[in-house]
Amino acid sequence: MDLRQLETFRKVASVGSFTRAAAELNYAQSTVTAQIKGLEAEFNVSLFQRNGRGVQITAAGRQLLPYATKILDLAAEARHALQPDREPSGMLVVGTLESITSYRLPPLLELFRYRYPRLRLSLRATPGAEALAALRAGTFDAAFLMDEQCEHRGLTTVVLREEPLTLVAAPGHPLAAEPEITLDQLRRTDILSTEPGCSYRDKLAELLSDADGEQLPMLEFGTIEAVKRTAQAGLGVALLPRIVVAAELAEGSLVRLPWRPPFRVYSQLAWNEKAWLSPELQVFVSEAIRVVNEGPEG
Repeated sequence: MDLRQLETFRKVASVGSFTRAAAELNYAQSTVTAQIKGLEAEFNVSLFQRNGRGVQITAAGRQLLPYATKILDLAAEARHALQPDREPSGMLVVGTLESITSYRLPPLLELFRYRYPRLRLSLRATPGAEALAALRAGTFDAAFLMDEQCEHRGLTTVVLREEPLTLVAAPGHPLAAEPEITLDQLRRTDILSTEPGCSYRDKLAELLSDADGEQLPMLEFGTIEAVKRTAQAGLGVALLPRIVVAAELAEGSLVRLPWRPPFRVYSQLAWNEKAWLSPELQVFVSEAIRVVNEGPEG
């Protein structure tokens, strides 16, 4: 067992694919396969199972993963102790959300491209619950979340800013003429949303549930852009972060409806509280906090 094998194992566990791991590590795929087979032979276990979409980590692999992360973190800490002035380099794997990636992160990505050219950021679009699990497992270095303020077991979480939510529709939608909107009116309206796992989508679904807890069917889409376009076509209403619809509200293709959700969500940044805070992760956390806080209001 060597560090390269463990790094490859952790990368495959993170991306769920030998091919993608090889590309990110700049290896031939045969090298990745050989390193994983070497680990499996040493421990006499199967670490991954192949499926139609890639590979899935086994129970033995999940058991090995936190040990691999600890060993790799210790090795990185030792390198830093011997080379304290080394320029930040390598790769950070960061979980994120479409709304944050598209509307909050471009200035941060530009900063890292020019100020820290040797440090690469690998962004993974991941729902909140999956991102939290990946942080605990050590396959993500950090993750952006959008949720209510709360503590997450085993993680350090920093609130970056509130993300005001806005209920929007096309100007010609029947609810656009209402002076006030009730929950009963929303229950009788087509609701457009992203897929389950989005915090504010799930909270709205819970709010609109009937007395028996049965959730109102929603028209679900894979992207926020699809939700906005469908709302612009007059086919329903959507609850979205205000920054996501700011351009459409300004141009008049969407209008703000007179309803305010009884919950708030915040952009947040989280990382594993037990992991070594490497110089690369330290600079990422500090720059992310600064850049997102200085970004435009929603």
